[in-house]
Amino acid sequence: MIRGKIVKALSGFYYVKTEDGSILTCKARGKFRLDGTSPLVGDAVICSMDSAGNGRVDTVEKRKNWFIRPAVANIDTLVFVAANTNPVTDPFLIDRVSVIAHEADCELVVCINKTDIDPGNDIFGVFSSAGFKVVRTSAETGEGCAELLAALSGKTCAFTGNSGVGKSSILNILMPGANIETGDVSLRLGRGKHTTRHVELYELGEDTYIADTPGFASFDIRMMQTIAKEDLQYDFVDFEPFIGKCRFADCAHLREPDCCVTEAVADGRIAKSRYESYEKLYQLCAQHKFWEE
Repeated sequence: MIRGKIVKALSGFYYVKTEDGSILTCKARGKFRLDGTSPLVGDAVICSMDSAGNGRVDTVEKRKNWFIRPAVANIDTLVFVAANTNPVTDPFLIDRVSVIAHEADCELVVCINKTDIDPGNDIFGVFSSAGFKVVRTSAETGEGCAELLAALSGKTCAFTGNSGVGKSSILNILMPGANIETGDVSLRLGRGKHTTRHVELYELGEDTYIADTPGFASFDIRMMQTIAKEDLQYDFVDFEPFIGKCRFADCAHLREPDCCVTEAVADGRIAKSRYESYEKLYQLCAQHKFWEE
């Protein structure tokens, strides 16, 4: 019996870092195909090895969480890399990921990159006031990367963000020698080329792992459709002080009178962009009919 952690999955092979630090290349047992599940990068697994030295994943241990796309499990922290220059990040994208992270019991860290060009003051203000950890970085100068690394210490983390914001460039600073491929940003389209083709965990030491994943679009929108519209309010951490204090117990915080959430938006205690994201996501959640499942 060999215990380990899947650090890479590619072309049907799983690369498992074992307790002794070695990498065991494995195939998965056929039972995973039969029950419709598959091992994921980040999984804690139990493996075996045949007489020919071929590894096999026999058991996937209980997961903390898992994501549909990218295929990754047991993530402690999601790092959303944003920028306020080509390409400019839409705050709605960060808000959507913040909800997915909260549902998965993940911490969200907002990393504002390219601050040597634009400090991203609006993004910083909105998300720091909402209660998120926000770090400013520059992959060009290295500014802020030590602070970011300290925030991830001892955790298994995944990076995401719209293409071209510099995820791979930051990873190359955090992990010298990884040589992760980077891509240029199209000046005409304002977005970058996807350079990451698969999910892989990189170890930074002291039980710290970082997953490089494909771009933002890979966080499947279907994950939002598992949330009942009545529960969405609890995924907005900056709404928490006001929930339960409205005139109506079932207040949806939309057009109801004497709503403490909309009052907080009006006087600036909740950022307007955060509330606008809530409205959009509420409508998305409302489209899903749980009783039809």
